[in-house]
Amino acid sequence: MNIIIIEDEKPAARLLQRKVEKLGLQVNHLLHSVEEAITWFNSNTHPDLIFLDIQLSDGLSFEIFETIDIKSAVIFTTAYDEYALRAFKLNSIDYLLKPIDEEELSIAISKFNNQFQKNTVSSLDFEMIKKMLVNPIEREFKKRFTIKMGQQLKMIAIEEIECFYSENKGTYIHTLDNRDYLIDSTLEQLEAELNPEDFYRVSRKFIISMKSIKEIQLHSNSRLKVILSSYKADEIIVARERVVEFKEWLE
Repeated sequence: MNIIIIEDEKPAARLLQRKVEKLGLQVNHLLHSVEEAITWFNSNTHPDLIFLDIQLSDGLSFEIFETIDIKSAVIFTTAYDEYALRAFKLNSIDYLLKPIDEEELSIAISKFNNQFQKNTVSSLDFEMIKKMLVNPIEREFKKRFTIKMGQQLKMIAIEEIECFYSENKGTYIHTLDNRDYLIDSTLEQLEAELNPEDFYRVSRKFIISMKSIKEIQLHSNSRLKVILSSYKADEIIVARERVVEFKEWLE
């Protein structure tokens, strides 16, 4: 199987390469920009599978497909919000949210292998996906959560929430008054329900509110540590792969 990775952050590309090769596959090439990818595709046999980041240093990766007629299967590696994920699902595209989990990577590759062996890999409507990313459908985001407490229901307004976190296979709300409430949603579901201007998923464990950030400190391995107003139970570390995007979100 011929595999390439298109990712502008070279450390992230090499990390993904190691994870893929750990699963017994070989990555043939690493490409880091729209221009480099177009040049490569013009003079090489197209691969069976592409791991594709959307936002590259010199533009959106969709520009590659506008220039080159590529029939390869694609697994997106993205930190984009629900609109991108919705588009991918509509087109039977696999996607992996950064930072990439090895188990999810294995599942995505297994899904591709099944399609590849049956010769049923779908052709992708990149123009439609691009439009959905650039002009997302307007929608209402979550404004409150209803929590069951014994025989009562408690309403928690979104403005009262400091962060969401996962622990022992459960998902919790932590409020500004330093209380924790178990909810039924997963962090993945919450990402699609929360306003991305107000909330950001800094790691696999935490989604934080911008208004609740008290302090941001430099941490080891080019990561950042976030201090919130009341949550103290565990360190909140921004994954290295998300630091650049996190800084952009803050601005």
